[in-house]
Amino acid sequence: MRTRIAFAAVLIACACAIAARSVESNRGKTSASADSVAQIHAVLVAQTEAWNRADVDAFMNGYWKSESTLFVGAGGILRGWQAVLERYRRSYPDRRAMGHLTFSDLEVHLECADAALVIGEFHLQREHDHPSGVFTLDFRRFPEGWRIVADHTTAFPSP
Repeated sequence: MRTRIAFAAVLIACACAIAARSVESNRGKTSASADSVAQIHAVLVAQTEAWNRADVDAFMNGYWKSESTLFVGAGGILRGWQAVLERYRRSYPDRRAMGHLTFSDLEVHLECADAALVIGEFHLQREHDHPSGVFTLDFRRFPEGWRIVADHTTAFPSP
């Protein structure tokens, strides 16, 4: 009987120790998660600021500079950072074409410490139209910070 009580006490002590470590670990993850979300938001803010200055090169700093970077849109699939840059330059050749960019309804879903999925809406205010749509961004953390590795953007039909 004493053996069973002692064994039960050991099990309870172990369970409490594991739970305590789990709580401490989750506190660290919560803080790390909040930091990651803030860093991802900072990338998106920097992108909108660059776009609104008509600085496509600075806008592209939010993307992973790799041949593996993907952009998926109505025109198909583009592979590689350079191809994405060329698409933006071709589609938005000047400030007038670029308009004023805002994002809304952003959701950041951390998949793990180094990967996140971001969904949201984009809105462009231009002189003669106001295109908008939705996007899904696959972010990864690199030594230089969070970067978009895949972008799937779809424009809403014009009213």
